[in-house]
Amino acid sequence: MSDKNKKKKTALNVMKGIKSPSSLSAEAANKFLQHKKKKLEIDEIVAGIFKGDISTLSSAITLVESNLAKHREISNQIIEKCLPKSGNSIRIGITGVPGVGKSTFIEALGMNIIKKGHKLAVLAIDPSSEQSGGSILGDKTRMENLSAQKNAFIRPSPSSGSLGGVARKTRETILLCEAAGFDIIFIETVGVGQSETKVHSMVDFFLLLMLAGAGDELQGIKRGIMEMADTVVINKADGNNIKKAQLAKAEYQNALHLFPPAESGWIPNVLLTSAIENLGIDDVWNSIIDYKKMTDKNNFWQSRRQNQAKFWMHETILESLKSDFFNNDENKKNIIEFETKVINGEINPFNAAKELLDNYFNKKNS
Repeated sequence: MSDKNKKKKTALNVMKGIKSPSSLSAEAANKFLQHKKKKLEIDEIVAGIFKGDISTLSSAITLVESNLAKHREISNQIIEKCLPKSGNSIRIGITGVPGVGKSTFIEALGMNIIKKGHKLAVLAIDPSSEQSGGSILGDKTRMENLSAQKNAFIRPSPSSGSLGGVARKTRETILLCEAAGFDIIFIETVGVGQSETKVHSMVDFFLLLMLAGAGDELQGIKRGIMEMADTVVINKADGNNIKKAQLAKAEYQNALHLFPPAESGWIPNVLLTSAIENLGIDDVWNSIIDYKKMTDKNNFWQSRRQNQAKFWMHETILESLKSDFFNNDENKKNIIEFETKVINGEINPFNAAKELLDNYFNKKNS
């Protein structure tokens, strides 16, 4: 028997069968690989944030600020993974009248804080043009010394037309900065206006910067903003301005005493500073630390954080509903149609809004 015949009769011989089809279609396989790659990218970004890598942190913040749905999906996953390492900072809101020297003050206070061994993130909210959407984004150039520090991170963000100039994603940015190890967070607002209410709802301590000798000291300052302030700082208290600053301090102290006691139990104070001469800056930091110690002791610090988290849950719901409503293609057409009817007096604005909303929710429920 030939070797060839022997080979044919062996029990080890296996008949050639039909090729098994792939268990995954090409499309499904591609989706699986993309999902795996995305998960790897997210894990790498989160690992970079935890290491304090500034480039990675900046990229993550850019994703948070993006309006693209795919970027939002990725940023949500990043934030979710960063949450366990967030919350361990002192969040300080800083606002003031135009020309008060916010950038100079922030740089002076920031340098003081870094010298004490802290890591500082400055989130400077820039005004966006309503026409072009562009913004100044010049805070980094105005804080040359601070921006050169390795333990400082300055992130100017355009307000993108949101209420009072507050960047829409500032709260998420705070969480990312905390996860990156920044234990002091400054949020600088555009100026005195409605934005302060939003900033107050995401910070632990609120600083109001004022000028002396700029006319009636209390003129044009809303009572609500004064009530929100934990400390009023009269900046540029130097040279020929010292006497005016001392007089303004007395006026502000008297005004603050007229307000009802703060829920925190803290009595707001008025301080004099000269950021350019680095005078009184330590007093501001000591005031923040004293507030932290007192509110830790009476549990207000934690209670406020919890209330803020609840507030931002509701804000996120409202924002999501608004975005979904106005970005719906059918709604866009209907809105234009009803706008014409309102202008022509065919329907009043309230009924027009009701019909648009009824139509929107009926379609959602069908």
